[in-house]
Amino acid sequence: MYTITILARIPIMLKTKEMNRRNFIKRSSLATGGLFFVPQFVKAFEQNTAKIFNPKKVVIVQLKGGNDGLNTIIPFRNDIYYQKRKDIGIQSNGILKLTDDIGMHKNLGALKKLYDNGYLSILNNVGYPNPNRSHFRSTDIWQTASNSNEYLQTGWIGRFLDSTKSQPYNAIEVDESLSLMLKGKQQNGLAVTNPKLLYQSLKQPFFNDVLSFYKDEHLSEHNLGYLYNTMIDAKSSAAYIYEKSNTNTAANSYPNNVFGKQLKTIAQFINSGLETQVYYAALSGFDTHANQNMKQARLLKIYAESMAHFVSDLETNNKFDDVLILTFSEFGRRVQQNAAKGTDHGTANNVFVIGKNLKNQNKYMGQPDLGNLDFNGDLQYEIDFREVYATVLDRWLGVDDAQILNKEFSKLHFL
Repeated sequence: MYTITILARIPIMLKTKEMNRRNFIKRSSLATGGLFFVPQFVKAFEQNTAKIFNPKKVVIVQLKGGNDGLNTIIPFRNDIYYQKRKDIGIQSNGILKLTDDIGMHKNLGALKKLYDNGYLSILNNVGYPNPNRSHFRSTDIWQTASNSNEYLQTGWIGRFLDSTKSQPYNAIEVDESLSLMLKGKQQNGLAVTNPKLLYQSLKQPFFNDVLSFYKDEHLSEHNLGYLYNTMIDAKSSAAYIYEKSNTNTAANSYPNNVFGKQLKTIAQFINSGLETQVYYAALSGFDTHANQNMKQARLLKIYAESMAHFVSDLETNNKFDDVLILTFSEFGRRVQQNAAKGTDHGTANNVFVIGKNLKNQNKYMGQPDLGNLDFNGDLQYEIDFREVYATVLDRWLGVDDAQILNKEFSKLHFL
């Protein structure tokens, strides 16, 4: 087991005091998605927790691979759409009408119910200047809130943790490794898939053996202090997360897939009262260069049905009022279909905002202008994605968005 491998090496590291901190981090995987990737891991019972608790939650979902927004929210009255997509354009029998001009893919039926209840706003044409069509680079841009020519080493949620002096458990990614989005300069979030396994792994005898080396004066030493603080905090945090989340069991009706299980875990954390403000999950598979329609239809059904169960679970436990859900993809797809009945990497896309306190309920903000494409034949963005982040930070989480995003951005009207 990966955790055991790391812990087994710690006694050797303790004897190597001359090891500098950077080498220690590299060798012990503290800078990666392993168990001990976080400086000052989680201090669940430390004096810092005296700050006022904010009950507002944000759940961020990425549709990895670049979801085709035009076949998700469909401009079915637009002739250009069908001219560009003779083989893959969604026909009227595959559309759930939202307005006289716009409809949802039929496999988003569960999401349509949220829309009808006033729980969903759709932001269209969301992107950024000088877009990048690389999965990895565009994902980094969305996760760090950088300009397209700017390379940041911290994510916007990581900087949120830094600015609010939060504990790492204030941002949790339900995965085995931590994404750049949740990495700050002073503080990182946590990657947690199974709180029970985390808790049990830190109760192993060899972990206590390592801590038996601990003396108070060690905390003032550069390397040993870093190590012991991390381990002490890890042990208390694992107990806190496990014992707190163990008080609630999410509904068993979630779809039996990876994404459904992620949302079930997040619901368990939220319903149990865990003091976490940001959660991050992802659904992969949207890089549909060939035979797109069947692949995307299956994924959209997984997304919509899992999300509907998630919202229902939160409502049942009276938690939905304090939860805002954002869904994004690193880019959209080209307007013109390709020869393989798929679509290639594009630019602007739609963003879903789900919540019970939206100002613009049942609103569809902006239609794609298929007659005004850029020089590559791609959609031109109208909403900078950082305007979405700024709105969430300012109006939902109540923090200084300009400090976190390194710039002042306009606020949108969904909150």
